[in-house]
Amino acid sequence: MEEASGMVIVGGVRGGALTTDERTAIAAAVNVILYHCEVERTVGKMKAVVRARRKVTALPSSGEGLDLGGVSDAVLQVCYAMGSDAFRRATPRWWMKRRTGGTWEDLRQCDDTTDEYFRDKLRMSPRVFREIGETLSPYLQRRVTFYRVPLQPDHIVAYALYRWASGETYDIGTCSFGIGRASGITAVRDVTATLLAAYPDKIPWPTGLQKAVVLRAFADKGFPDCHGCIDCTHIYIDKPANANGEDYCDRKRRFSVQAQVVVDMNLRVYDIFVGYPGSVHDMRMLHLSCLWERAESGQLFTSPHVMLPFAVRTNGYLLGDNGYPQSEWIVVPYEGLAQHPTEAWFDNKQKTARGAVERAFGRLKGMWRLFLRTHKCNMDTLPQQFIAVCILHNILIGGGIPFDDNLLWEVGPDGVRRRVDLGMHAPLRSVCMESSTGDTLILRDALAERMGAQ
Repeated sequence: MEEASGMVIVGGVRGGALTTDERTAIAAAVNVILYHCEVERTVGKMKAVVRARRKVTALPSSGEGLDLGGVSDAVLQVCYAMGSDAFRRATPRWWMKRRTGGTWEDLRQCDDTTDEYFRDKLRMSPRVFREIGETLSPYLQRRVTFYRVPLQPDHIVAYALYRWASGETYDIGTCSFGIGRASGITAVRDVTATLLAAYPDKIPWPTGLQKAVVLRAFADKGFPDCHGCIDCTHIYIDKPANANGEDYCDRKRRFSVQAQVVVDMNLRVYDIFVGYPGSVHDMRMLHLSCLWERAESGQLFTSPHVMLPFAVRTNGYLLGDNGYPQSEWIVVPYEGLAQHPTEAWFDNKQKTARGAVERAFGRLKGMWRLFLRTHKCNMDTLPQQFIAVCILHNILIGGGIPFDDNLLWEVGPDGVRRRVDLGMHAPLRSVCMESSTGDTLILRDALAERMGAQ
């Protein structure tokens, strides 16, 4: 035993027991052998089970006489072919939710789910988005530097549209787009500036054929030579920093900024004036705007005169509520408790036609929900952003993008579903001015008489 257990070292034999390292090495070798034997035994059992199942599957079935083995093989082959793209599937189906790398990566997919996804996230179709992106790309192109690869123009445009459409803050909305807060602020600012530069004629006063279409639409409603409807809306904001909060507090005790717009029957915006605090009255907004200066100087309404009853001539006017004074170019309703039937009929027709401005605000704010909710904003860029979304508003109307009325409803904190607040404050009382006599009132009377005669 001593000779058997001895270790040969440099031609000699050393007797004695095995060392600790030697016993450890032998034990490890034995464990490896046992492990391999166990693996081989397990694999053998699995192969036997598979062979048994194949024999059972290959047996002919009773009843309808179907070959279950053949059917199983066929199903496996079809699944394999689909998985290996042997059968090219054009697009995912509606019940399949495709999510790859966030909102921006999903928007870049090209299949039949993209249209609906674009309308939900960006309020437009991929075609309209590509047209806008191609128009803005020359203004948004960035140079590659040693520090980083710049964002592509379509990525910048998509983020700005997503922020305006969703109403999310920078901290929340940047995660799915892969844009940091600073880059998000820069993207919105750049897209705002480029929209104003690339579409200088998207908020024009109607002229030519467009003007004829506008006048015809209002004439069909009983208002010949009418150029549009005028009204104001409040854009709700957080209390602005470094400013007097009382100036921005409206009569509902909410902080807001006023926006005055003129729209036609197709809800297009043709004039906009925005930026004054929410405490400013609608009439004051009108007097501060360029619209008042152009109308009073005779530069706004230049169409040929139209003859009305009582030998009244008019070459253009707007429809407004009683928050505006009756003038030679703004027609407001009569209102009052004891109205003549002609006056009541006129007020009903005037309110129906003037409803275009409320529908325009509903579509505008319903799609671009950032201006529907209270949010923290930069007071220096807010007016430009609102003008930018008005440009988008006109582009989408021209592109035939429909509006989902469900966007005008939301669930409140109490769980009750109600219509959203569009920020349109009805006047508490009619504006009475000493100048609203004589020639300024005769226009409304002539229109009411014309409606009664018809």
